[in-house]
Amino acid sequence: MTSTNDNNFQFALVEEAIDLNQLVAMVTTPDVGGICFFTGIVRGVTYLEEKKLVTDHLFYEAYISMAEQMIKQVAIEIYQKYPDVKHVSLVQRIGRLDIGDIAVAVACSSGHRGDGIFAAAEYGINRLKEIVPIWKKEVCSKGSEWVLGSYHPTAQDNQPNIHKIN
Repeated sequence: MTSTNDNNFQFALVEEAIDLNQLVAMVTTPDVGGICFFTGIVRGVTYLEEKKLVTDHLFYEAYISMAEQMIKQVAIEIYQKYPDVKHVSLVQRIGRLDIGDIAVAVACSSGHRGDGIFAAAEYGINRLKEIVPIWKKEVCSKGSEWVLGSYHPTAQDNQPNIHKIN
């Protein structure tokens, strides 16, 4: 497991199950009145081009050192876009995941529900999927296939704006 705690944000790449209670604890402080989560789970059925695919399990791989840098960039972008967000936690699971397992979790907290936490959590999962080098292999009864995303990093994505968050 790789994890980082940098004042107001935490991120982790983990092989074990994601503990949502631990995630709540990570983003809860006395000044927090709301937490918004996004959790992505492994589904057993996918429809692609009107074709039903039944998944047995998924396998996630990551380029760890670059993934850490890019996840940190996602957290920084959340703070820049949503200044009232107090804490961010991003957790991505790697390795084998079975149907129903949590693959990714994003938690954002703030003093009040109207402080942008819903939009921040959505932005966080979308950016994570866009720029963090994590690959998914879908395994089914007919074989396996690496699933390619549709996003290609831009020059801006490859030059993270990383600085200390106070």
